[in-house]
Amino acid sequence: MDQTFERMESNVRSYSRNFPVSFVKGSNATLTDQEGNQYIDFFAGAGALNFGHNHPLIKEAILEYLQEDNILHALDMFTPAREQLLSTIENDLLKPRNLTYRVMSCGPTGTNAVEAALKLARKVKQRTNIIAFSGAFHGMSLGALAASSDSFSRHGAGVPLGNISFLPYFNAFPDPDLSLEYLESVLTDDHSGIDFPAAIILETVQAEGGINVAPVEWLQKLRAICDRYDILMIVDDIQVGVGRTGHFFSFERAGIVPDMVTLSKSISGLGLPLSLLLIKPEIDLFQPAEHNGTFRGNQLAFVGSKTAIQLYQKLDMDSIVQKKEALIKDFLETNIKPLHKDIDIRGIGMIWGIDTSKIDGSITKKLQQGCFKRNLVLEKAGRKDQVLKLMPPLLIPEETLMEGLNILKAVCEDVLADH
Repeated sequence: MDQTFERMESNVRSYSRNFPVSFVKGSNATLTDQEGNQYIDFFAGAGALNFGHNHPLIKEAILEYLQEDNILHALDMFTPAREQLLSTIENDLLKPRNLTYRVMSCGPTGTNAVEAALKLARKVKQRTNIIAFSGAFHGMSLGALAASSDSFSRHGAGVPLGNISFLPYFNAFPDPDLSLEYLESVLTDDHSGIDFPAAIILETVQAEGGINVAPVEWLQKLRAICDRYDILMIVDDIQVGVGRTGHFFSFERAGIVPDMVTLSKSISGLGLPLSLLLIKPEIDLFQPAEHNGTFRGNQLAFVGSKTAIQLYQKLDMDSIVQKKEALIKDFLETNIKPLHKDIDIRGIGMIWGIDTSKIDGSITKKLQQGCFKRNLVLEKAGRKDQVLKLMPPLLIPEETLMEGLNILKAVCEDVLADH
């Protein structure tokens, strides 16, 4: 099997290098490889599996749709599956939160929703520049990649990536407000050298950037700046939305309303391709087909998404995540933080990071591989991949969560003993 992959598959593959086994089955937070070995999943498909692998209710709804020979490919034509999803978003997500977005079906991946948001912002404001933040990751297609700060990914573009200005994120200074003061000085200084932007795009929690959780007050002040200077706010909720932070939308904790919100990954419920852009009605200015795509009508993902949203409301998953957040935070601060004076623990909801950058640049890789050898799957993030990222499915059983955390503790004890 390994020879087939080596012989036939592009060198660009990445995750299989860190986890060199063939996974064949998945159930909630448990993966099974071809040899029958089971692994605890603290990766959740890079955030695409908040409801876990093969959630039975979501899977049942999709299988029922398939068995009835319902239409599978319909571009953006009307279908019952599309209508039911839109109604569910309106009634179960937006109205209870006093939100009035229109929904644009992009596709099939999150980067396309970002592309649509950037295009629309430029169209609405008739300005070309966008402000993004250091540490950002918004996708791998050229427009979204231009708004991503990772130099390794940017070098892969092969062309200049322009019309984006990067400013420091809140964590670049001891006082988060200094980043906002710098932003406002850029906007008001006619010699700043930065073109006035159409929009500011941000993740309220930078996931790939190293689990950087923006303070509530910082987000509120940023929203006020956008209002004051007639700049659109785009929140990228592709990885940290759908409940990951303890609220369905990551910005809810700050009580702000972005002008646009990008959603993908777990919005489909079962890991199927789906990306959506939520747009305030007054800026819904695209002409018909001005942004389109062949696979913007994934009917199976519509069915999965509708069922997942209804399940989210029924289970009160906000409460579930907030309870598990307390467990994870307490465990990490009690068992991992004391292992070394230079370890930094940070996170929110069910996305947490162990930052080892002040110790040794090679430690995170050792921790990841040590966990994998003990059948725990997790990923690296942040600058130079020096943050170990914990991102289990939201519905992981508590006993499985604690089992995974104890594996992590044992590995950290072993690896850090030499540092």
